[in-house]
Amino acid sequence: MKRTLSLLLTAALALTLMAGCGPKTPSAGNSASSAPGSSSSQPEDISQPDGSVSEPGDVSAGSGRVPNFMVLSGPTGVGAAKMMADYEENTPASAIASYQVVSDNKEVTDALIHGDVDIAAIATNAAATLSAKSDGAIQVLAVNTLGVLYILEKGDTVHSIADLAGKTLYAPSNTRGANPEHILNHLLEGNGVDPAAVNIEWITPQEITVKMTTADAGICMLPVPAATALLVKDSGVREAVSLSQAWEDLEDSPLPMGCVVARTEYIEENPQEVESFLSVYEKSIDYIKGNEESSALSGPLSPPALVAQFGFAPNADVAVSAIPQCSLTFVTGQEMKTMLEDYYSILFETAPESIGGGLPYDSFYYGIG
Repeated sequence: MKRTLSLLLTAALALTLMAGCGPKTPSAGNSASSAPGSSSSQPEDISQPDGSVSEPGDVSAGSGRVPNFMVLSGPTGVGAAKMMADYEENTPASAIASYQVVSDNKEVTDALIHGDVDIAAIATNAAATLSAKSDGAIQVLAVNTLGVLYILEKGDTVHSIADLAGKTLYAPSNTRGANPEHILNHLLEGNGVDPAAVNIEWITPQEITVKMTTADAGICMLPVPAATALLVKDSGVREAVSLSQAWEDLEDSPLPMGCVVARTEYIEENPQEVESFLSVYEKSIDYIKGNEESSALSGPLSPPALVAQFGFAPNADVAVSAIPQCSLTFVTGQEMKTMLEDYYSILFETAPESIGGGLPYDSFYYGIG
């Protein structure tokens, strides 16, 4: 469900948003670690074979303030591990002034609203909701994570979403009301299953692990790297369904689950620092994905070691298997907008409250308009 607005209407909507209006509604037809950093920075080239810092890149920070940064402890934060490690090393080219790793989307949204952080990695639906509730006080800079959810089974009865009908499914309680629940419900309905026909037990990830490893059979929904850790822990547990693949089969589009946002005020006051951050952040994602030559290093600078160092995985052995399943990406500009609008349109149809009651305006998307 997508709408084409005229240039005049687009301009009017942008002006309305600046005046303090909320999200647009489609038409009916359609842990923590932080430390002070430098007051200015330039992006580094993190692709050196020995892990060292080289000369700054093409994009340099201006006289503005380097951002305070926050990430979620799950896959949404994984791509920032190299950037955070560079900060820990007090590199002069650090693109962040501080960082925090937290476990809940609300911690991130509260910190953004209060101005305690400037840029943050957060769930895509939480970003839209925050923008709506704050009258456009944040903008999305990039999509950083695609689908990371899996249905795991100890047994051999589930091979598709439809097979969940009549089953008991363990799901993390901290994902209730968030992206995972909405995605699961949409996939169930799209595959002819009433969500009420699935008995979902919302328990902690630790309780899920205990139930799955101590019983002869069981079914659960977990994100990476928790899903990877369970597969490593119990060889009797198997990957039954990738929700990312199920989503693409149903919608013929990717599933954007994580993104990076920034406070609108910070963007306006520090445009060069934002560009610098994005340049370094993209390199960090490439490094962790293994696209950079230096990521072949073993030891403390290797991607698995860094991912484990910041608590994104329980250890480096789990991280080795988890990183490829984290669906790390870096999508900006019009491609980002199209991807998110497709996703938000589906959420609006199934659970409008999950994105703040309406689709974000164009001004929500950094670099658009």
